[in-house]
Amino acid sequence: MLSKARILAGIRCPLRLWHQVYNPDLAGELSPTRQAILDIGHEVGRLATGLYPGGVLVEEDHLHHREAVQSTRKWMDEATVLAVYEGAFLFDDVRVRTDILERIEQGKWNLIEVKSSASVKDIYKTDLAVQYYALQGAGVEIERTWLLHLNNQYVFDGQSLDLEQFFHLEDMTAEVLSLQGEIPSTVAHMKEVLRSSGPPVIAPSRQCNKPYECEFWGHCRARMSQFWVLGLYGISQQRLEELAASDIEDIRDVPELFPLSALQERIRTCVVNEEEFLDPQLERELRDVEYPIHFLDFETISPAVPRYAGTRPYHTIPFQWSDHTLHEDGSLEHQHYLYEGDGDPREEFIRTLRKALGVKGTIFIYTTYEKDVLNSLIEGFPEYKQALLTRMERFKDLCALISQYFYNPLFYGSFSLKAVLPVLVPSMSYDLLAIKEGMMASFEYLRMLDPITNAEEKLRIKEALLTYCGNDTLGMVRIREALLGRFANLLR
Repeated sequence: MLSKARILAGIRCPLRLWHQVYNPDLAGELSPTRQAILDIGHEVGRLATGLYPGGVLVEEDHLHHREAVQSTRKWMDEATVLAVYEGAFLFDDVRVRTDILERIEQGKWNLIEVKSSASVKDIYKTDLAVQYYALQGAGVEIERTWLLHLNNQYVFDGQSLDLEQFFHLEDMTAEVLSLQGEIPSTVAHMKEVLRSSGPPVIAPSRQCNKPYECEFWGHCRARMSQFWVLGLYGISQQRLEELAASDIEDIRDVPELFPLSALQERIRTCVVNEEEFLDPQLERELRDVEYPIHFLDFETISPAVPRYAGTRPYHTIPFQWSDHTLHEDGSLEHQHYLYEGDGDPREEFIRTLRKALGVKGTIFIYTTYEKDVLNSLIEGFPEYKQALLTRMERFKDLCALISQYFYNPLFYGSFSLKAVLPVLVPSMSYDLLAIKEGMMASFEYLRMLDPITNAEEKLRIKEALLTYCGNDTLGMVRIREALLGRFANLLR
């Protein structure tokens, strides 16, 4: 039996569809971050029903689809029911659940798909087209099909959420109708895939992480070489296909004359020769500093449903900073800030950060994210513009320096802090931390603020957040030390 979700999975990758049906145990565990994203979708879906009052929720879950179909028909036959939420349908051995069906005149219905995104994506059109196909086949007369997504121009007043402004309704009827000729053949192809005697042969590629990491990524990636060609930083899909056509999966097998960027050629050379790349300019850049040297990192949230006055859906809100400060005498000082109140953290964040960074000293950051956050704060708090701009003038991007002047084969094509730190500083790792990456920190912070979270758990989350953010800035300190140590060793 197919479902809409499985059809969409199969469009993305037929092998993913095969594994979902026959090898679900090969899937990796659902990460806390991915679960939080799903929870956001559910929250937005619940809010959307407020725009369509007088409706009834079909409560049977996916394990009881036939019963859900019966309940859906019962409510659709009840004239006083103005909308059906999570309606269930079955046609051509395809199961679908619709977010919202809105009753209109003469037995017709509007089909509304709710998304927590702030824009229309191509896959949403296919999503609606599959639903339309199944509903029409099941005898439901659809007047219009709509996509209800978030309006990122809506500014929350801090009082009550205006659902009419929070959501944007987009008519997708023309696009959905234009796809109807393709859906039967798509469904037939998915059935053919599942009737095959074995799984389709598909090599993992960049598509496996778009728009999010496939649950079978770990399984498929394990079959690839340690120095897989996807580790050639920034390599295009066209180049990957050219290598695949020559059965080349390992960076060490890429021909010397194969067209690569300068950085990709550097990676290939380092892997082939099993050596690091170290440009003398890196030492000059790392020593071109003013004391005290700051190592700065932020943590932020971007809630789909705005929490504070003057903010929009997915508005970036900083709530935490960590600053390790290296003084000229070699002493290391650590300052940190974490907002724990119920209000808007941004102004207090600015004031505490301004004081901590002072008026002198180089400020190392990792990527330009901190600069982007401060520029966003300037828009909301223009009175702090000069203070923040003068501090940004002292920024130095450690990630940019590493990607320009250094490479180690064990980076595997990534310059992220999580990839670089364990290689240069083996004693430091994120593996044992309760919080391992920024998205998880964001969702854990929101959980800490949630009134239903008990005091003991709030304290645990707080400590985990402080440890994680502090690990980032201390890691930057140690990375700089390790890189300078490379040059000291050259002189011995």
